[in-house]
Amino acid sequence: MLISEELNKAFNEEIGRELFASHQYIAIASYFDGRALKKLAEMFFKQSEEEREHAMKFVHYLNDVNGKVEIPAVQAPKNDFQSAEEAVRLALEWELEVTKHINDLMTLAIEQKDYAAQEFLDWFVKEQVEEVSTMQDLLQIVQQVGEHYLIMVEAYLSHGGGG
Repeated sequence: MLISEELNKAFNEEIGRELFASHQYIAIASYFDGRALKKLAEMFFKQSEEEREHAMKFVHYLNDVNGKVEIPAVQAPKNDFQSAEEAVRLALEWELEVTKHINDLMTLAIEQKDYAAQEFLDWFVKEQVEEVSTMQDLLQIVQQVGEHYLIMVEAYLSHGGGG
């Protein structure tokens, strides 16, 4: 095994967080799809796929370093939202939570002098900056236009906004 048991366990926990995020984004996308906000739905369906890809990166890394992959149970996502702002705020809060955990993983890898894990996690550190920025921008736009003018958010996304 080229990874410590502690870091291996923490990576498995991150797989669970990434899979949960994927499920949460499907729920958010479905909320927007049900409101005929197709661009917002498309954005969150895409985000869901990206989160699954993130989980798979951890799976492949653990396999590459002869670690043990243990896929954790994933809790059910929130499915009901009172507003677009609530849905986007939840996405931002989750990205901030994931960022904290990625930073904690990097700290652990540094403490253990696991240079391969640090190199692997470096991509995630950078990715989280982008993910948080995208969700902060989207939340700000949703707040500015208000619930009755979400079609303007659709236009924004149609013209390349939102990452």
